[in-house]
Amino acid sequence: MTPRKPSLDPPQDDFAVMTEALVDEAVRQSRIAPRGRMIAPLHRSLADPVHRMINAIQPGSYVRPHRHLDPPKPEAWIVLRGRLLFVTFHDDGAIDRHLVLAAQSERFGVDLVPGRYHTVAALAPDTVIYEVKSGPYEATTDKAFAPWAPEEGTTEAEAYLSRLLANCGQTSSVPAG
Repeated sequence: MTPRKPSLDPPQDDFAVMTEALVDEAVRQSRIAPRGRMIAPLHRSLADPVHRMINAIQPGSYVRPHRHLDPPKPEAWIVLRGRLLFVTFHDDGAIDRHLVLAAQSERFGVDLVPGRYHTVAALAPDTVIYEVKSGPYEATTDKAFAPWAPEEGTTEAEAYLSRLLANCGQTSSVPAG
């Protein structure tokens, strides 16, 4: 069995149109993706100096806390659909700040300086964000994962996500059933 790609294909044209159809396809793919999320890149290449993407995330998808150090990269997120928990951490893993972002609400996005540990968690099905961060992408250096956070795909990760949600006043992002 061929593993599923973590993203849709990048655009081939000289400009990318953000459409409901594109968002709907990212959402559809996120529902069946093993990780519970799917990226629709808007940048043309991993070598691009700025990465822009639509990121569809389902409740229960674990994004391991990480930061961008090599090179330092700022990041920004705008919630287009649904609700998202955004969390930053101190270097020792203690929660620094957390807030709920929601589409068409008072708080719908955040811009983060480089070097801060952070994570996101979908609080509603079919949550979609527009994400921007500096490129280029190099798999070996893109993310410095938090040593105190469990690896993605482990049973410890599921328990960690549940504790994180509870500590941030959220009951669960894991869908019932």
